[in-house]
Amino acid sequence: MARLHRSETAHETALRQAAVIQGLMSDLERTVQILNVDISTEEERVGVFDTSDPTYSIGARILTARRNNLNVTISFLAERLRAIPATIPISVAETA
Repeated sequence: MARLHRSETAHETALRQAAVIQGLMSDLERTVQILNVDISTEEERVGVFDTSDPTYSIGARILTARRNNLNVTISFLAERLRAIPATIPISVAETA
C-alpha cells in the first residue's frame, strides 16, 4: 500500500479494504453452505457417506476439496481483516 499524506485518507482506505474483505468472506461463506448441501445431496444420491469407502462419490470428493479450499481462503481473509487496524496510523486510531 502506498504511503498517503493525510491520515484520514489512510483511515478511509483501511475501512474500504475491511468492507471489501467482509463482503468477500460473506460471499465465500454462502458458497461453502451451498457446497455442504451439494455434498450431502451427492452422498444421499450414491448412498455412500464414508469418505474412506472406495465407492464414495468422486463428485462429493471434488466438492469437499473445493469447500476445504474455500475455508482456507476464508481463514486467510479473516487474518487479513484482523491486521487492517494495524495499518491505520496511531493518530487516527486514537481519535476513533
